[in-house]
Amino acid sequence: MKTRILTLTPENGEEAARIAADVLAKGGLVAFPTETVYGLGGNALDETAAERIYQAKGRPSDNPLIVHVGSIPAVRPLVKRIPRKASKLMKAFWPGPLTIIFEKSGLVPERTTGGLKTVAVRMPSHPFANLMLKTSPVPVAAPSANKSGRPSTTNAKHVIEDLNGRVDLIIDDGNAPIGVESTIIDLTGPVPVLLRPGHITKEELEAVIGPVETDRAVERESIISKQTETVRPKAPGMKYRHYAPKAPLTVVSGTEENMKAYLSSQSDKKTGILTVEERRDCFPEAFAVLTAGKKNDVLSMERELFDALREFDALPVERIYAEDLSKYGAGEAVMNRLLKAAGGTLINV
Repeated sequence: MKTRILTLTPENGEEAARIAADVLAKGGLVAFPTETVYGLGGNALDETAAERIYQAKGRPSDNPLIVHVGSIPAVRPLVKRIPRKASKLMKAFWPGPLTIIFEKSGLVPERTTGGLKTVAVRMPSHPFANLMLKTSPVPVAAPSANKSGRPSTTNAKHVIEDLNGRVDLIIDDGNAPIGVESTIIDLTGPVPVLLRPGHITKEELEAVIGPVETDRAVERESIISKQTETVRPKAPGMKYRHYAPKAPLTVVSGTEENMKAYLSSQSDKKTGILTVEERRDCFPEAFAVLTAGKKNDVLSMERELFDALREFDALPVERIYAEDLSKYGAGEAVMNRLLKAAGGTLINV
C-alpha cells in the first residue's frame, strides 16, 4: 500500500479534512493528530475498517477501540443512554482529553469494541481532529497511531516510522500538545471507575461528579505484579504491555541519592538512563542519558516521555533504566505509561 502524507498548513485545513473524511467514508485508514497523541482512524461502524485497524497496528483483537466524534449529538446514536454524570463530564471537559465509556447501542459493531457490550467515546479538542470529525459522515474508531506495544506517537515522524505502507493517509501537524492518551472513565456501573489515567486527573473528575473509584489494573502494585495480564481489558492500555522501547526497560525507585548511586554503578557503556532535565549531568558520561521533562512540571513530562522512549531506539543501548519519575512530581498518567513500558519491572534501591 502506498501511504499519502499530507502536511497541514494554515491554508489547507478544510481541504485536508475533506480528503481524510473521504478516505474514512470509503473504508480507508487515516492517521491524524489529536491534542493527546496521533490516532489511527477508521469507520467505527464498519467491521472491515475496524479489522484493518487491528491488522495495521498488530493489535490484540480483544483490545477495544475508542470512537471519536465531533459533537455531543453524535454520541446519542452510539449509546443506549447518556447518564447524568456523563452529561456533566462532557460539559466540563469536552472537547478535550477525556474518554467516557457507555453501554453501546446496536449500531456499533462488537469488532470495534473488542467484543464488549460497552463503547468508549471521546471528542478531541485538536482543531484539525475536530474539523475532520465534523466533516466525516461516520464516527471514527481510533487507537493511537503506532505499532501495538510501541510508545505512542506524538509527532508524524513516529507515525511514519510505524505505519508507512500500512495506512492510506497520514496527516502531519507536528507535535501533539499534551503527549499522553486521554483519561478513560467508565460510567456503566453504579460508581464511576477510572480505567486509564491521563491529563485530566481523578481529582478533576471528582470535582464535577463526586467520588470516582480506580480500577485495580491502573494501580501501581497491580502493574508491577502483572495481575492484569489474564483479565479481559475494559479499555485500551489496561492489559497488555504498552509503550515499550526496543531495549528492556527497568524502573528504579528510591531516594534521589540512592537512585543516583545505583544507576551510576552500572558499568556497561550500552546502558541508557531516563531522568528529568535537572539531573541530566548527574550520571557518568559513558551512559546515554535522556530526559522526560522537568521536575514538578507534569505537562513537560507528558509531552516528552514517549519521545524519549523512542529516542533510545536510535541509540546503541542494550538496557534502559528509568528513575521513578513520581519522585520528581510526575503525575499518575506518566507513571502508568512508564511502568507499562517496563512491563511492570521495578527495583527498589
